Amino acid sequence: MLLRRQIMLNENSPVQFSDSLPKSVDVVVIGAGIIGISTAWFLSQRGLSVAVCEKGRVAGEQSSRNWGWIRKHGRDRAELPIVIEALEHWQSFAKQLDEDIGFERHGVLYLAENEHELAARERWLSIARDHDLDTKMVGKPELGQLLKNTPQGWIGGAYTASDARAEPFLAVPALARAAQNRGVSITEECAARTLDFTAGSVSGVVTELGLIKCHSVVCAGGAWSSLFCRHHGFDFPQLTVRASVARTAPGAEIFKGSAAGSGIAFRKRTDGGYTLAANGFFDHYVCRDSFRYFKQFLPTIGRAYSDFSLRFTDGLIDRLKARDLWSADTISPFERERVLNPDPSPAAIAEIGMRVKRYLPALADLPLIQTWAGMIDTTPDIVPVMDRVPNVNGLFVAAGFSGHGFGIGPGAGRIMADMVSGNALGHDVSRFRLSRFSDGSKLEIGPAI
Repeated sequence: MLLRRQIMLNENSPVQFSDSLPKSVDVVVIGAGIIGISTAWFLSQRGLSVAVCEKGRVAGEQSSRNWGWIRKHGRDRAELPIVIEALEHWQSFAKQLDEDIGFERHGVLYLAENEHELAARERWLSIARDHDLDTKMVGKPELGQLLKNTPQGWIGGAYTASDARAEPFLAVPALARAAQNRGVSITEECAARTLDFTAGSVSGVVTELGLIKCHSVVCAGGAWSSLFCRHHGFDFPQLTVRASVARTAPGAEIFKGSAAGSGIAFRKRTDGGYTLAANGFFDHYVCRDSFRYFKQFLPTIGRAYSDFSLRFTDGLIDRLKARDLWSADTISPFERERVLNPDPSPAAIAEIGMRVKRYLPALADLPLIQTWAGMIDTTPDIVPVMDRVPNVNGLFVAAGFSGHGFGIGPGAGRIMADMVSGNALGHDVSRFRLSRFSDGSKLEIGPAI
């Protein structure tokens, strides 16, 4: 198979969003991934003035590198009402935006190779029924109708026909342009260095380009959120893992939607190819935070130990020596590394090739024409934080979406917009409170990344 690494957005990519920095706004959003852009979109709908500061590129990190699934299937119970709402927002975006974002509702299929896996798929049905989802179990005969030209190694699965997909590298920038047309200021290469305070409340954000006065700040910085929070005196436990992905050239249609088994995940793309990933190939680059948050992450590491590899190379000394302190008038870590742009794992890409031959022989002769990797930010219980920061008036955090952020993003953005505005949230978000990591609560680990 021919391999060619995908050219991802990085600090050398042309700047597309270069609004002049406003002197003051109602809300500053830090981070222009799907969470930050969605939050800005809904804040503007509520009549608030908004500035989005992005240290690198809009959707430059995991928001453009994910699988593109928009799923209710397999979600944490507390996330489900939010992602149900989010899917309707995605449907609305597809109609409202002037650009094609690749949104299609062709379902999500979770496959099983044995009775143990099948039972695990079936257990989730009780959650699906509580929310009136259209999830159903399917056997071999139905699989034969859903999946074309695939081997019979799978004995069944669970299928949610109303789930969807979109193209991440199209969708998030398109939504950003639409938000910009509604008056949202978006500035790339504009790292937020520190917060400005007056009488104990947030009164502005000091960026590398200058000060923006504001009343509220939403930190939606993805993998960088923990560092930003810790700099301001409060702890947000967060680690990152590398996930490697590939896409094929256009090929025969085997399934219109998204599917995953214990060995491989695949999604039909609008360009006729498939996005592919091999399950169980996550890498964590050991750093200072690995030791800082080891105890909190230990239960999750123990549950998913076989899916992770620890990397002690590739700049370990620099990662261990990294400083957490800087000032408003000095270069911050966010400027020294504009975009997390890791190389894909050669082992993961090789495994994708082998597993395609085993599970998807109809695609085996297609070249892998692009490969890439992204850094997924995760919390100790693999569910996000969506909360106001205790004892820091005017500061909110929306991060730690643990690989689930793309699909739920618009729902999370709507919640954050109403949280900032002081409106009713419409959902119980107590599971996503920041204090759960420090108030002695027993953490309930959510679905796997």
